[in-house]
Amino acid sequence: MAQVFRPYTASRQRRGRRVKMLMLTLIVVIVGVVILIKSQTVEAPATGESSSPPQVELDEILPPSRSAGPSAQVQSPTAAPPVNAPPVSPPEPAPEAVSASEPESSAAVASSETSAEQTAGQASPERQSGDKTSLEAQRLIEEALTLRDRGRIIAARDKLNQALTMQLSPQIRTGVKVQLASLADKWLFSRDVLEGDKLTGYYLVKPGELLAKIGREHKVPYEILMRLNGIERPELLQAGRRIKVIHGPFHAVVNRTTYTMDLYLQDVYVKSYQVGLGRSEHTTPTGRWVVAPGGKMIKPTWTDPDTGKTYKGSDPDYPLGSRWIALDGIEGNARGRTGFALHGTHEPETIGTQSSRGCIRLHNGDVIEVYEVLEPGHSNVQVTD
Repeated sequence: MAQVFRPYTASRQRRGRRVKMLMLTLIVVIVGVVILIKSQTVEAPATGESSSPPQVELDEILPPSRSAGPSAQVQSPTAAPPVNAPPVSPPEPAPEAVSASEPESSAAVASSETSAEQTAGQASPERQSGDKTSLEAQRLIEEALTLRDRGRIIAARDKLNQALTMQLSPQIRTGVKVQLASLADKWLFSRDVLEGDKLTGYYLVKPGELLAKIGREHKVPYEILMRLNGIERPELLQAGRRIKVIHGPFHAVVNRTTYTMDLYLQDVYVKSYQVGLGRSEHTTPTGRWVVAPGGKMIKPTWTDPDTGKTYKGSDPDYPLGSRWIALDGIEGNARGRTGFALHGTHEPETIGTQSSRGCIRLHNGDVIEVYEVLEPGHSNVQVTD
């Protein structure tokens, strides 16, 4: 039988083998990429699964290289306001005084709209002329994180707070504040009094003593003492009971550039809040204010000066939120000014903007926390640029 000639057979076989090899190589590459992605993916823990505060590692808040720089330039977290501030229009009128007959539960306080970590992390970095962190500040932060890891919370707090007054880059300043806010949950907002802490202590209740009197003696509102010690109502305080007290007063520093308010116990940083400030025609004045005696109220009746409409606390469109904390100006451009306040809002989207008639707005959960710690006649609010 004659052999049949079939041209290009070998060539077709070679092409087939090449196609198979290419497909096999492609499959191997795809499988390798999938394995690599899975090996590098870390699932975020579910909210509430871990009770420990987030840890900011040293490499995250210290610069990678430490070139010799200028010595630490100490700057006060409550710097004096500038002399030439923009003119201020009349503020929102003070509300009518009403009885604070709407106490809110500790659960409402605990469900504040912004946690310590979230607020400190979201706050815009402070703008400084120098962007380098001093070597002395770096050393203090290193020592503080080592002490924190060894469980020495108070010593770590004090070193971080000292570093906060030094020259820091914006990123490191935010990291230090995050750490201090996390530590505050342990030494301040718990029932424990930690060893070496001079800002908190235990107090033995005497017969006939009222919680409000104990709070005044320590320059803090009685509400924060109720919260710390799990006391549902002030009249339930019992003689002979040992309670945790705070050696106040608390103070606050509002930064008009970053729309943040930093809370301090005496001179120790505690946490930060986002705020809304006055519109351009009703600028929030810089300077130092004091919480007005008798100026803390729960949902007081208020009349809008623009529309003349009067709002009651029970109205669904009540604009002042959950608390009103009146302020009296005592220094700088605030001197002699009245009618300004810290208060909540029914428009949370305005936080972080210029939206009020000069008052300082907070989220409703945040203003409840602030209401619990600022003491009339003692607590100052410094407004800076």
